[in-house]
Amino acid sequence: MEERVILGTERDFEAFAAAFSRRLHAGDVVALSGPLGSGKTAFVRAVVRCLHGADQSYSPTFTFWHRYEGTPAIDHIDLFRIDDPRESAELGLEEALDGSSIVLVEWWRNAPELVAERRYEIEIEGSGNGPRVVSVRRVT
Repeated sequence: MEERVILGTERDFEAFAAAFSRRLHAGDVVALSGPLGSGKTAFVRAVVRCLHGADQSYSPTFTFWHRYEGTPAIDHIDLFRIDDPRESAELGLEEALDGSSIVLVEWWRNAPELVAERRYEIEIEGSGNGPRVVSVRRVT
């Protein structure tokens, strides 16, 4: 099943991400894709804010992984800097992917073998101040 929505404002985008987050549970993996500036990190920020009540998120581009403690914990992985999927084996992300947390992965196609076969795929189209088209697909 795929859902596709057009979101005209940043507020609409954040509200959609927050509503989506309410269906997530520990063990869920969310694979985010879209061009630079499309809102992948903003999506993560809205999820963290909705589930944990505070905006503590940032893009872990240079550290690859950040855990937001809470119930459930949220692991935010950013694979933007991965050029070769074999590099991902050296990152030590096994703990993030052990099923005890919600895992949000930006640029997941840079290392698709890391992402669970059962996942949500979210494709974000658009950038800048324009509208966003968000497609959500459940892969099982």
